[in-house]
Amino acid sequence: MTSSKVAIVVPLLFGLVILSASIAEAQLSVNFYDHKCPGGVKAVANVINAAVRNNRRMAAGLLRLHFHDCFVRGCDASVLLASTPGNTAEKDAPPNFTLQGFQIIDQAKAALEKTCPGVFSCSDILALAARDAIAAIGGPMWSVPLGRRDGLVSLASEAKLNLPGDNFLHSALLKVFNRQGFTEAEMVVLSGAHTIGVTQCSRIAPRLYFYPSSSRSDPYLNRAFVSLLKQQCPNSRSTAGRLIPLDGTNGGQSFDVNYFSNVLNHKALFKSDDQLMTTSTGRSKVQELASSKPKFFAQFGAAMEKMGRIRVLTGSRGEIRRQCSRKN
Repeated sequence: MTSSKVAIVVPLLFGLVILSASIAEAQLSVNFYDHKCPGGVKAVANVINAAVRNNRRMAAGLLRLHFHDCFVRGCDASVLLASTPGNTAEKDAPPNFTLQGFQIIDQAKAALEKTCPGVFSCSDILALAARDAIAAIGGPMWSVPLGRRDGLVSLASEAKLNLPGDNFLHSALLKVFNRQGFTEAEMVVLSGAHTIGVTQCSRIAPRLYFYPSSSRSDPYLNRAFVSLLKQQCPNSRSTAGRLIPLDGTNGGQSFDVNYFSNVLNHKALFKSDDQLMTTSTGRSKVQELASSKPKFFAQFGAAMEKMGRIRVLTGSRGEIRRQCSRKN
């Protein structure tokens, strides 16, 4: 084949990939289960609302579970699959060791299997659970088009490659988000999820006690904030597993814009949070969201709906798992 022919074929193939992705997205619909499983969407909401009432922290867990699913292989519930003797699945990759909410998804799936067996996908449950959990704690609502099918592959190695780390520099963060079709502005918006949730003291100890500076703490951090964190997380093995909120304002479980104020004031826990301020466009977006809860809610909802469409399986691709932790 000549080079000129290659030049013609490659764009055509690329166009086919885009077309197939667009068709898959078009097959999603908020009314997808109206006839196939009436009441199914409400049944999921009931399970999620009960779980969040019982443990408000579960909202952050379910949101993170959906995020970690979609950024690896797309929104196909691959994060829910259990490892097998011949394969280590995503959920057992280091970035996913602290994921929560698997049992809640299983509860929702069990409820649906009683009324409409083999119809409602685990990936759709994940998408609804994230939205319903955030709404349950006073966060934004967003549209969740449905009709995803569940994937058949889950590889721990892919989780390591595709999920951002809390110590990523800006270039690495942006690369991860760009790979999923997000802009820098959308990356900043989605980082606002850190307004809820917790982390272990061991995750921030390097910034408090082992940083390569004369004070042994990260000089970028607000000094008063460092003192507060040291009180919460003493330099001790016995407190390494202690949980502290990512955003301690308003009790640490309020979905609001205070995270962005923390970023502006050098009071964010992770290095990756600080990286949002390293470009003029990122800093401008942080400032914009810190000053407007309505803007944050609207933009977060739009970004979450977009995330829920990443490389979805529809039609005859994938399957509808009867149990979310294993293939049929």
